[in-house]
Amino acid sequence: MSVTFVLARAENGVIGVDGKLPWHLPADLSHFKALTMGHAMVMGRKTFESFPAPLPGRRHIVLTRDPHWQAAGAEVVHDPATALRIAGAHVAVIGGAEIFALFLPHADAIELTEVHAAPAGDAIVPPFTGWREVSREDHAAEGERPAYSFVRLER
Repeated sequence: MSVTFVLARAENGVIGVDGKLPWHLPADLSHFKALTMGHAMVMGRKTFESFPAPLPGRRHIVLTRDPHWQAAGAEVVHDPATALRIAGAHVAVIGGAEIFALFLPHADAIELTEVHAAPAGDAIVPPFTGWREVSREDHAAEGERPAYSFVRLER
């Protein structure tokens, strides 16, 4: 089994504000789609609820403490071990911050969009220390959109 984190993170660690991304980067959304298409995605309930509808072509495994929570398109689990057991050979962990912390010991790789900005936010992921950068693709700022880099990290 391989476990890959897929996320966008600002220089100050921010990954979200009020259940949304604090930036709009169409290339990052396309990158996310390419990385997750056809795979199981593990996420928390708030991340699932931030989507307007389940994302096509992907399984949505939702980890929640609420024993009664259900939603169309969600495979509900209540512990990380069950999420990993049902996910199959490759799983993309997509957030939020608590979910990343829970799955960090299981992660093999991180597909990180480094957003070169420091927006305000209420969801923070600390830097990934002890990981080796294996690739980087830098992109310049465009208008109101900040510069960003697609970075792959491995253990």
